[in-house]
Amino acid sequence: MIKSIPELTRRLGYSFNEPAYCELALTHRSCGKSNNERLEFLGDSIVNFVIADDLFQRFPKAREGQLSRLRASMVKGETLAEIARELKLGDYLRLGPGELKSGGFRRDSILADAVEALIGAIYLDSNLEVVRGFILGWFEERLTNLDIDEALKDSKTRLQEYLQSRRFPLPDYELVRVEGEAHAQTFYITCRIQPLDQPTEGVGNSRRQAEQEAAKQALLQVEEVKK
Repeated sequence: MIKSIPELTRRLGYSFNEPAYCELALTHRSCGKSNNERLEFLGDSIVNFVIADDLFQRFPKAREGQLSRLRASMVKGETLAEIARELKLGDYLRLGPGELKSGGFRRDSILADAVEALIGAIYLDSNLEVVRGFILGWFEERLTNLDIDEALKDSKTRLQEYLQSRRFPLPDYELVRVEGEAHAQTFYITCRIQPLDQPTEGVGNSRRQAEQEAAKQALLQVEEVKK
């Protein structure tokens, strides 16, 4: 059962002057023509600007290319989906019967789009400074813990460098299975590396995303072994 909008606004700490903006932000295109795609477009631009501005101030010596990669490492579907889960946004999404049946409220892409649409909705209902406060609040811990050197490398690169530095064989990625229709597939990948007895698993909306997640899990387990 979809939870009420007032409950979400209490969780957000923001009361909409025009509740219709919030309702639209939570309405997936599977519900029909009146959906959150336009708000998503607007929110995507806003979150990229706000994070770019913060990174520009935070890393005054970083070059343009470095700042672009830092922003990409922060404002990505995986991170936005994490924020959506922290806000429990999936409980409030309005999905068509097909998406509802297939568990769309758990899908990273739908959750990420909803966060961007919500950002667009708050902006239209208030102003840039208000929505900036929400964005930076949601990203605060991630920005504070950002390591510029590590953030510029993806998980697969970092894992490969770790293994090569210790003369271990390169990781072995294996596609285990693919679920879902062609337009909404979920990939399951395992990653085997010599220091670990068991492979790690990654799940994503693309093979690359699943491999990155499997590599990330391998790095986390290697760090645990080192402790």
